[in-house]
Amino acid sequence: FIFQEERYTDGSKWRFLEHKGPVFAPPYEPMPNKVRFYYDGKIMKLSAAAEEVATFFAKMLDHEYSTKDVFRKNFFKDWRKEMTSEEKAIITDLNKCNFSEMNDYFKAQSEARKQMSKEEKKKIKEENERLLQEYGFCIMDNHKERIGNFRTEPPGLFRGRGDHPKMGMLKRRIRPEDIIINCSKDSKQPKPPPGSKWKEVRHDNKVTWLASWTENIQGSIKYIMLNPSSRIKGEKDWQKYETARCLKKCVDRIRTQYRDDWKSKEMRIRQRAVALYFIDKLALRAGNEKEEGETADTVGCCSLRVEHIKLHPKINDQEFVVELDFLGKDSIRYYNKMPVEKRVFKNLQLFLENKQPEDDLFDRLNTSILNKHLQELMDGLTAKVFRTYNASITLQQQLKELTCPDDSIPAKILSYNRANRAVAILCNHQRAPPKTFEKSMQNLQTKIDEKEKQLSTARKQLKAAKADHKASHDEKSKKIEEQLMKLQVQATDREENKQIALGTSKLNYLDPRISVAWCKKYGIPIEKIYNKTQREKFAWAIDMAEKDYEF
Repeated sequence: FIFQEERYTDGSKWRFLEHKGPVFAPPYEPMPNKVRFYYDGKIMKLSAAAEEVATFFAKMLDHEYSTKDVFRKNFFKDWRKEMTSEEKAIITDLNKCNFSEMNDYFKAQSEARKQMSKEEKKKIKEENERLLQEYGFCIMDNHKERIGNFRTEPPGLFRGRGDHPKMGMLKRRIRPEDIIINCSKDSKQPKPPPGSKWKEVRHDNKVTWLASWTENIQGSIKYIMLNPSSRIKGEKDWQKYETARCLKKCVDRIRTQYRDDWKSKEMRIRQRAVALYFIDKLALRAGNEKEEGETADTVGCCSLRVEHIKLHPKINDQEFVVELDFLGKDSIRYYNKMPVEKRVFKNLQLFLENKQPEDDLFDRLNTSILNKHLQELMDGLTAKVFRTYNASITLQQQLKELTCPDDSIPAKILSYNRANRAVAILCNHQRAPPKTFEKSMQNLQTKIDEKEKQLSTARKQLKAAKADHKASHDEKSKKIEEQLMKLQVQATDREENKQIALGTSKLNYLDPRISVAWCKKYGIPIEKIYNKTQREKFAWAIDMAEKDYEF
């Protein structure tokens, strides 16, 4: 992987770009006549537009979203916009609507898909492969590159994370007239579907997206981008981790400076220094400003409010303890109680004086001020660089502490996952336990019980065996012991990870060269750590990293 070959040094410019454009969601297929909608106990035939939106709700009847007041209110409001005037006059109460036949129909469809024959599945697979070959690749600077998401998102109901105020709103169908195409002037430009036209065709070689559109719920711009395994994505990944490695060289100087700033005569400098301490030590995100009511009430470091923090001069034999409790990115709760340095604690007491719960903790700081300061400390430094640096350093240190060279491969992988978990906890990468968790653990325990029985039987057979058969029986026992240990390690791993999302940090914050070097050092097959997609994304690291790599 030679990143600068035929490439601009910033990795964000291209000279030639050609692609076929996006694949749009299929048109709506009306419900069969036998599937009926009822209003106030009576059959009612809906117009095509109203029926389509009704099916979005019908598909979610068994989901808890459909019971939430905000979701129901937003859905009903947007649904009425799609109704004819006659439908609007009749359908005035969502509680009188009966979507059960629609719901049953979609359940039956789902079951039918599971029961498809091999030939039917093969036909669908072949069609998907045809679309992939036609639309899933582009030519960028003489290289054939895989496109990440070449399909537009189908229409449906917005869910959001947590208690999002816009949940239930209608995500409208994306049409060619919404799409901005980006390609080079001298390329064969994508053709829109017959009878339609693109919103715009651009030739901007300073961006890496191929198509974009604005979604209607929050007005955010969506992009069709290259696959993570592409050369340009790999180069950006490499640059990200190299920037984090640069921070390693100057982090001591930066820490000394923000500690000195805790004693500043200016309140704004003290607030900035304490916020930077939180970003460094707790891996908090900076927190971007957003319009009131636009999204769920999520905050980052700079937007913390008084209500999100409690100070404990002494608790559980620890002094100067800070308790943080707020909703972070994707409405994931951040809760942490940790001792801090005395001067940080005293400053926080000062910041809280004469403030109400809804007031800002750092009232003289915002993300723009913080980011400007970070750039002055080191070129390219952001809060995310701090997260990347601290995550990667933590993984490297944990792997050194936890890995025993004499352990079996399953035990070493458990050590790796424990190191990864330490990072995920630092970065607050949580998840709800999977719905199938208890069942899968029961199945695993059944396998363990069965393997223990097999081992017991093998040992009894060994005891009763004649001397000339001893070796073969002993080998059998050893093999079953290895299988049992592997299952026990797997059970431990699953239990410890049930509420921790390991994938986020592994894909976004951990320098992959650390993991690759660890695999090479201890003889672990790389596929035990990275799946196929991840191996494609980190192909550059797999090529580069040596077993003695140091972040």
